[in-house]
Amino acid sequence: MKYQEDNIFRELKKLMGEDVLIITESSQLNLLGQTFRPIFCGPIVEVEQGHVTLSPATIKILNAPFFQFPTPLSIPLEKIAQFTPNFDCDERFPLI
Repeated sequence: MKYQEDNIFRELKKLMGEDVLIITESSQLNLLGQTFRPIFCGPIVEVEQGHVTLSPATIKILNAPFFQFPTPLSIPLEKIAQFTPNFDCDERFPLI
């Protein structure tokens, strides 16, 4: 597992300042009473051993697909299931 995290760390480090789409391992998350799929998008502002930070981070919520998280959002590298580099965060796609 550590090898996979090191690979993700190196790949994300190369993408500093670029927009990325990140999907985490959880099937759903809950934030302020809103349940949503763990799909985040935004420019990478920090990559450290253990986490990546997006700011501003857009959370792709079904009824608010362009909800911007009010603070920088850090995601643990071990929770990243998939990421897509150079993703247009204004892109619309089905969340169902």
